[in-house]
Amino acid sequence: MRYRKTEIWKSVDWITILLYLIMVIAGWFSICGASYEFDNVGLFDPSGRPGMQMIWIGTSLALIFVILMLESDFFDIFAYLIYACVIVLLIATIFLAPNIKGSHSWLVLGPIRLQPAELAKFATALAVAKFMNGYGFKLTTVKNFSITLFLIFLPMVCILLQKETGSALVYLAFFLMLYREGMTGYILLIGVCAVVFFVTGMKYSEVMVGITPLGELIVSCLVLLITMGLVGSVRKDYISVKIMLGGIASTFLIGYVPVNFTWISIGLVGAASIYLFYLSIRNWVWHYALIALFALGSIGFLFSVDYVFNDILEPHQQIRIKVSLGLEDDPSGAGYNVNQSKIAIGSGGLSGKGFLNGTQTKLKYVPEQDTDFIFCTVGEEQGFLGASAVLIVFGLFILRLIVLAERQDNAFGRVYGYSVASIFFFHLAINVGMVTGLTPVIGIPLPFFSYGGSSLWGFTILLFIFLRLDASRKER
Repeated sequence: MRYRKTEIWKSVDWITILLYLIMVIAGWFSICGASYEFDNVGLFDPSGRPGMQMIWIGTSLALIFVILMLESDFFDIFAYLIYACVIVLLIATIFLAPNIKGSHSWLVLGPIRLQPAELAKFATALAVAKFMNGYGFKLTTVKNFSITLFLIFLPMVCILLQKETGSALVYLAFFLMLYREGMTGYILLIGVCAVVFFVTGMKYSEVMVGITPLGELIVSCLVLLITMGLVGSVRKDYISVKIMLGGIASTFLIGYVPVNFTWISIGLVGAASIYLFYLSIRNWVWHYALIALFALGSIGFLFSVDYVFNDILEPHQQIRIKVSLGLEDDPSGAGYNVNQSKIAIGSGGLSGKGFLNGTQTKLKYVPEQDTDFIFCTVGEEQGFLGASAVLIVFGLFILRLIVLAERQDNAFGRVYGYSVASIFFFHLAINVGMVTGLTPVIGIPLPFFSYGGSSLWGFTILLFIFLRLDASRKER
């Protein structure tokens, strides 16, 4: 035991720890730049955000020490218990948390505010890793895949009920890990297609070709093209491919005549689907039936876009999507954050204005500039070079996590490692995307940079549990 306690510091991956420390320190300086007021409190005064973040960093270092001192088997043995406790906490938050900016996701404990959704990520990753580490586990069986999805979606639903859509969407990152562990690529394809179809249908819904909405025309053609590609990949069925090509050609032609293409598109996809069902029965190839279901489901999804957008999404979510797609220009409303963020990043130029010299941030033009929009502070003060350096460090960090995940000698460590890498990648891509106007604003933090104790604790625990699991390889 004494040997393990001293040797853990030699076994732990110091490259990842170094990258972690670089990002945490850079994040603290960014918070200083975003929130420091020269005539108010000092940088280390706990009544100010830089001083408070310093306290969170200190407590995170204490958490790191505790995690690394624990036996690695602790996380495997108590994975389900940790998950259950977090689920109970999430459910309690729905009813006990006060309304803060429209959501019920923060538990107020005196002077401290805790967001359980940030802690649920590592708990979910542990539970999924333990389940997938079971003897004889195969993700391809319906039972195992269903239980895995249940473990992922349960906290996601709880967080949605707290009206924290951004934090809930992070759980979609687990599908990247599932793909690595053997999930069929068709599921990822369906997810990508759903996004493309939704965006295309919304973007061009008001543009008409004859009397046919251009959005419906484009998506219908995409459905036929993808269906054609899938059919051709099953058994090189070139006859089916030719039929699909004929359907696509007629689709373009019909789109320009005075006919409502809505019903014609349904007929084309329906005819192709019937033919695919026939091929499936005749050749006993179930892939044809799945492709037919994909085609029919895609058309059904296309015509449900209006209902989902108008009747399910909240008004503020609708306007954010419209602004992101360029359907509306709302510089003083929903588009204000992103416009000011772009101005701040652009004003930084190549090398930036310097630490504490940002004008946009100092004059508080960018809302949430020290939390969700912290990256604009980096761009303004450190310029293109500084923003690029942050992205490079994050890229190296995520690649290092993948390397560590691949070298694990059991499924528990590998699954947990890929879950960690996927969560960090999702946060980075969506946060930077929304700050630069590439994705809708959904309100998720940039790991280690955004201000907040719950966020820093959550990411620190998530990361160092994995580093503890990786270090245990040398103990066995």
